[in-house]
Amino acid sequence: MAGEKKNWFQVAQDRIQIAGTKLGQNPEITEILRNPQRTLSVSIPVRMDDGTTKVFQGFRCQHNDAVGPTKGGIRFHQDETLEDVKALATLMTLKCAVVGLPYGGGKGGIVVDPTKLSTGELERLSRGYIRALGTFVGPDRDVPAPDVNTTGQIMAWMVDEYSKLTGHNTFALMTGKPLILGGSLGRTAATGLGGVYCLRLAAKKMGMSLKGATVAVEGFGNVGFYAAKILREEDGAKIVAITMVSGGVYDPKGIDPDDLKAYENKNGTVKGYKGLDNVSNEQLRALDVDIYIPAALQNAILKDNAKDVKAKIVVELANGGVNPDADEILEKNGAFVIPDILGNAGGVTVSYFEWVQNNYGYYWSEKEVNEKLERVMTEAFERVHNMYTTHKADKITMRMAADMVAVERIGEAVKIRGWVA
Repeated sequence: MAGEKKNWFQVAQDRIQIAGTKLGQNPEITEILRNPQRTLSVSIPVRMDDGTTKVFQGFRCQHNDAVGPTKGGIRFHQDETLEDVKALATLMTLKCAVVGLPYGGGKGGIVVDPTKLSTGELERLSRGYIRALGTFVGPDRDVPAPDVNTTGQIMAWMVDEYSKLTGHNTFALMTGKPLILGGSLGRTAATGLGGVYCLRLAAKKMGMSLKGATVAVEGFGNVGFYAAKILREEDGAKIVAITMVSGGVYDPKGIDPDDLKAYENKNGTVKGYKGLDNVSNEQLRALDVDIYIPAALQNAILKDNAKDVKAKIVVELANGGVNPDADEILEKNGAFVIPDILGNAGGVTVSYFEWVQNNYGYYWSEKEVNEKLERVMTEAFERVHNMYTTHKADKITMRMAADMVAVERIGEAVKIRGWVA
């Protein structure tokens, strides 16, 4: 794992290189896209509750702004590194481009274990980070959002601090905010719902009905929960297995995600739920199901265990849930993979809608948000699938097709702006 983590940025660069080569793109454009435009490292002094001052390290990377401001989350994690931030910013550029948003990719992070801070210390750290970034970010330059261990409350503190710096309310600085500060309806379910929209299109192309289809979901956070809930309630699918950090449940008769979530909220675990068999992540991945949804950590499916996957469709809702090395094995075994930069792009799409609503000062109903999301995800899926079928002779995977759609779009902007001769 450590080796993979260390090379994550290299993997992202390699994906851009492969896409550029397959497209026959000008190598100078590909080289521009392989390298982040700007990275910033900051030191953030924070007054702790005991009166001492501790200095935290923070980062922000703006990968490419050829088509518009950069966009991406802020992570608070004790293992955060600049290389990680650069890799995630690069992948955010691809994700925004594949769904056609007027954004490039950005990412930020602070090296901290937020569980070891009091609420006051967390607030002072959050405000200190935004003060340190200053004009490096802004609604027309770089638009952050919540990510690992950051919340709507943290975004609210950051927006408030930035508004003090600019002298006026700047709600469009951040997305993923509470509704009262310009958050968007529909944002909570957006990533899971966007993945379901893609899954419906894939099933249609494969002649598969989702009614009664068996589904295994790895990861029962916000994304996995909403994907399971929507598939069960709207599509009539049967959720037979769900795993999370504290265990997993398997029931061939079907699981009600709402009921399981209520049990988890009450008990802090899914263990003991209705006395069902415990199922591990490894066992879940190998189940004989129609659909497998990795919605937890990166590298759930690697070259070594890809052969165990029996699902006909894999919907990658976790960032990096399927390692690119596993794609060819999955496809050879008849699995249709919806890659992460397409499958989980519903979140950044509704974040874009939030930014648009902030700039307009006019807010949409949840129904309007979901209708707009469906249109964006449908068009993006069709673009990727067309690229996939057009280049099938080149033995490309769906992930390569998504990368090619993205690299072609940003490359066009780079060229037309005159960044290369």
